[in-house]
Amino acid sequence: MEWEFALVDAQTRDLSNEATAVIAEIGENPRVHKELLRNTVEVVSGICECAAEAMDDLRDTLGSARRIVRDRGMELFCAGTHPFARWSTQKLTDAPRYAELIKRTQWWGRQMLIWGVHVHVGISSANKVMPIISSLLNYYPHLLALSASSPWWGGEDTGYASNRAMMFQQLPTAGLPFQFQTWAEFEGFVYDQKKTGIIDHMDEIRWDIRPSPHLGTIEIRVCDGISNLRELGALVAFTHCLVVDLDRRLDAGETLPTMPPWHVQENKWRAARYGLDAVIILDADSNERLVTEDLNDLLTRLEPVAKSLNCADELAAVAEIPASALRTSGSGGWPRTTTATCAPSSMRWLPSSTSKNLFERGPTLPGTAHAVRSSPAVAAISILSDRALKRLRHNQPAPARTAKMCQEAASRRVVLAIPAGPAAPRPQWRHRRQRRQCRTHRRLRPRYSHRRS
Repeated sequence: MEWEFALVDAQTRDLSNEATAVIAEIGENPRVHKELLRNTVEVVSGICECAAEAMDDLRDTLGSARRIVRDRGMELFCAGTHPFARWSTQKLTDAPRYAELIKRTQWWGRQMLIWGVHVHVGISSANKVMPIISSLLNYYPHLLALSASSPWWGGEDTGYASNRAMMFQQLPTAGLPFQFQTWAEFEGFVYDQKKTGIIDHMDEIRWDIRPSPHLGTIEIRVCDGISNLRELGALVAFTHCLVVDLDRRLDAGETLPTMPPWHVQENKWRAARYGLDAVIILDADSNERLVTEDLNDLLTRLEPVAKSLNCADELAAVAEIPASALRTSGSGGWPRTTTATCAPSSMRWLPSSTSKNLFERGPTLPGTAHAVRSSPAVAAISILSDRALKRLRHNQPAPARTAKMCQEAASRRVVLAIPAGPAAPRPQWRHRRQRRQCRTHRRLRPRYSHRRS
């Protein structure tokens, strides 16, 4: 388990670039790590057998880290994005690999003001890894919709349930994985990436779901930041059950179901845009269903797996997340307005609420996916075709006045004025790192083993 936290000032609720000092005070602790930006700390667990054990592990580490953070006048905060912080004021962690990343990615790299949750699940054989990853993409929208907690960006309502998912995919090698079917195909991909100077190390493949050969795991990096152990434990159990179910189906000789990449890509967008209101594509035959309806059947199918993994209670808690999101998106939830900015004073309760209830059972971070249904941000769309308008209505029920605004917008035409003038000089930059001499191709040595879990 890897759980990313932002440090926020207890008074202003803005981000605080004090992670280096916090980690230094914590001392040599393999469970607390630095990240790209100095406003972030990452808490990790050890190897655990079930979700409950992982939560106990994280709770112990959080207790000590939280005391140090509070003594310094800060709080821990976790969501996919911060509601009003500006990326331009954030400081980079002093490390060569981070400096290299920003040197290469420039503006997009500096924009990574995002936090998430990563779950590693052990796999018994390298030959199973790529088929499981390809099939696991069918459940990508379920995981993203359940965790979506990043509608705000720089004080503005983006209209997305998960703006984090849209932002992170802008980095090189980030986003959805290729759907390889064999480990040899993946090895060939890694070889090509190294030979052409795209990556130097496996960790630089930043897929939303990726192999971790040095750990013998599949790493699921889909979820937005989660604000409490109750929901975190539920989503960890859900992820664990999904992977183990696919692993067992492979052992039974079954060919795992997959979907065309264009369906997978569309599902990611729908979950990021509409959250728990998304209508997702279910299979290669293009059948569709509301994500929450499909989730109910999926949880029922996974119950025997959860019992065998001692996480039946945690899996059952997944069904509570949609109802909780609906409650918190009401009068007591994260307000979503069409105003241009979000003043820090209007968010004064946010970090303290997250920190206060971090160890409690109930949800603490309002404004998750269901809040999007009350947002009239869709009215800002300039041009909508009849088909797009129909799909919009299908995916997101809107009040009559919003639908009328969309129809009015669809009747308008937008003309982009391009100023005339001489062609700009070709920029002197390299699209990739300096080419390095390619070493003799060596096979990856994955540590996948039956003993790992």
